[in-house]
Amino acid sequence: MQAGKLSTAELRRRVLTHLGHRRPEVRVRAGVGLDSAVIDLGGDLCVVSSDPITGAGEGAGRLAVVVSCNDVAAMGAVPVGVQVTLLLPEGAGPEDVERFMEEVSGACEALGIEVLGGHTEITSRVTAPVLVTTAVGRVPPERLVQASGARAGDGLVVTKGVGLEGTAILATDFAQDLEPRVGAEVLARARRFTEELSVVAEALAAARLGATAMHDVTEGGLYGACREMALASGLGVELWTDHLPVRPETRAICEVLGMDPAGLISSGTLLIAAPDPEAMAGGLKEEGFQAFPVGRLVPSGFWRLERKPFPGPGAGRRPFPEDEEDELWRFLRTR
Repeated sequence: MQAGKLSTAELRRRVLTHLGHRRPEVRVRAGVGLDSAVIDLGGDLCVVSSDPITGAGEGAGRLAVVVSCNDVAAMGAVPVGVQVTLLLPEGAGPEDVERFMEEVSGACEALGIEVLGGHTEITSRVTAPVLVTTAVGRVPPERLVQASGARAGDGLVVTKGVGLEGTAILATDFAQDLEPRVGAEVLARARRFTEELSVVAEALAAARLGATAMHDVTEGGLYGACREMALASGLGVELWTDHLPVRPETRAICEVLGMDPAGLISSGTLLIAAPDPEAMAGGLKEEGFQAFPVGRLVPSGFWRLERKPFPGPGAGRRPFPEDEEDELWRFLRTR
């Protein structure tokens, strides 16, 4: 199997057929496009989500906290804390443990949440650090936003821009190759995208403004997030690719590397479904967030509508790419 997330078909066949005994307290169960579970213990609902950071390097502790809290906030829940599992290879020292935990703690301070516990271990079973966080949040039942809550005709809104995390990774890891073609200033701005990877604030704002569904845009990029939201809701997507907010830094790097920004990993971007996308985008802008209508949910199919296609020739209505692999993984695999 290739590196990266399992395909939708393999996830359904190999994972979602093995979910143990069903408990009545579980309000939202594991499923395609569902990043968080919701548990009803009386009173507020408990929302839980886990995410791994593999091959963890500098900034991994912060990223691990942010991505799991993003999933919780995309359900309309306020994050409360995180459990942290840190596995380090043999040869790692106490200072490595402390470095990761300082990053975790700093991210938790910024979000106003607590480290609830977890597990820390040096093990020969890993050759690079692995950091897994489980975020826990709370939401009143009437404020819960489910990824499966979208309806045909709802508009789609994205925040900030597409391809943010992937742009920052490429600008950092391949600066030597890219600098002669895009310039040092472009790369410096692109690397600062790592400061924007949390969607907690905009997700809670979108929930207040009446979002019917939300999904943070991670591996697989905007295409992947649209697929997962639509599949969870039993719908299809019409994505207006000439409306996508692609920052100049992302466009420059993707043009050089032959990438489609909409297929590039993009933590920091939130996908929102809402009955009135213009009102949603306007409400978010009033609260200080960048937000852009980019499409709508339709009864079936996954379509791109392009008047100014990027990249490649052609125009009009085309299907989503058949391959669900993230553009970053595709690039790394061919290096």
